[in-house]
Amino acid sequence: MVKTLYVGNLPWNAKEQELAQFFEGFAPVVSARVISDQETGRSKGFGFVEVADEDAEKVVKTAHGASFNDRNLIVNEARPKAKS
Repeated sequence: MVKTLYVGNLPWNAKEQELAQFFEGFAPVVSARVISDQETGRSKGFGFVEVADEDAEKVVKTAHGASFNDRNLIVNEARPKAKS
């Protein structure tokens, strides 16, 4: 099983590949997504990284506050998507 982690305070120019590579330094990454505005295509400044369940807690503890392209990341376990 995998856990999805919320990653906030991303630089506006962050790319999914860069995000995945950064988090590979903490644990193997299943996937990484940077969320973009649908109309402008500009990053919204946050994304999600999926890691194995057993790695999630360690990744949150070590990556939260870590510097990524001169920005201190906010990392925590993602909340389930709200149903509309």
